Amino acid sequence: MKYDFDEPVKRAGTDSLKWDINEGEIPMWVADMDFKTAPEIITALNERVSHGVFGYSVVQDSWYDAYISWWQRRHNFQMKKDWLIFSTGVVPAVSSAVRKLSTAGEKVLIQSPVYNIFYNSIVNNGRHILESPLTYNGRGYDIDFADLEEKLRDPQTSLMILCNPHNPVGKIWKIEELQKIGRMCRENNVTVLSDEIHCDLTDPGKNYIPFASVSDDCRDNSVTFLSASKAFNLAGMHSAAAMVPGENLRNKMYRALNTDEIAEPNSFAVPAVTAAFNHGESWLEELREYLYQNKQFIRNFISERIPRITVVPSEATYLLWLDCRQITQDSTELCRLIREKTGLYLTDGRHYGTGGSGFLRMNTACPRSTVEDALSRLETALKEK
Repeated sequence: MKYDFDEPVKRAGTDSLKWDINEGEIPMWVADMDFKTAPEIITALNERVSHGVFGYSVVQDSWYDAYISWWQRRHNFQMKKDWLIFSTGVVPAVSSAVRKLSTAGEKVLIQSPVYNIFYNSIVNNGRHILESPLTYNGRGYDIDFADLEEKLRDPQTSLMILCNPHNPVGKIWKIEELQKIGRMCRENNVTVLSDEIHCDLTDPGKNYIPFASVSDDCRDNSVTFLSASKAFNLAGMHSAAAMVPGENLRNKMYRALNTDEIAEPNSFAVPAVTAAFNHGESWLEELREYLYQNKQFIRNFISERIPRITVVPSEATYLLWLDCRQITQDSTELCRLIREKTGLYLTDGRHYGTGGSGFLRMNTACPRSTVEDALSRLETALKEK
């Protein structure tokens, strides 16, 4: 490999949320990576720092061009410049969309178990959570389309938040599934907010499908949230995009993001992302292979050494969803016990809503030595459980 993902990077003492833990603990919870970003990005940021002036910034054409080129090249989807609106992050943009595109007291549909911050974006803005739980057969997850359609028909349902690919279960939605969601939402006047932040972290040989690329219904009735932050470990750069092909929706989102003052970049937001999409492709390819090998290592270890845990099959993200129900349904207590006994910090599945009890989420984006240490701790924690 050209890039060294085995090299440990000391993050304790660097104001890291993930590593703000007790000494000797291993954090495998927050979804950021323990790898340095691509060298090409670091070079671009060093050049920006060396300029020495950090006044107000604007979004240059290079930022739009980088997004357009990347999605055409990597995902076979042709975007237009005026479809893209800068945002300081996916989560702030989702919350803005909830406020602008729905009314207090209305319902926002999500497919649980799902990214826990969606719940905050709904409840904190005075809307009601409407869950359409995914079905789980012990091997993988599917959409209950009968339940989904029933809930979309509720006249109080105004928005659906789609996680594509899905966090935490690692599902890449098929084109037929996305088409069906798009048609059902359009028929019931429900706007789709598609969070595609994990789209570039698919397993080697696997590709995600942009929701807006699937049909006219999907394109014209959706807001898609994009970012380089997960794939290139740039969450602290506060740089994302809302991609809105529909003119009416785009005008609303432009106003929402500007009203909430989250449509202006800091000094590093544009150069970091531009360098990522223009020069980071070879780094990303090696990263995807490394993450895939980490996930395979974990699957094999757990299958052989901790067989009471089932690793749910996934095709995307660096997160693994662990079915621990043969051990306990109380994932909160299990998570506490593992951390207390061994210092391994995983995420309680209950944070992700209905269907999360008895599951844990593990972040695999770290050097193999850390993975090996974590698995040893997990085995130790569960020996007497």
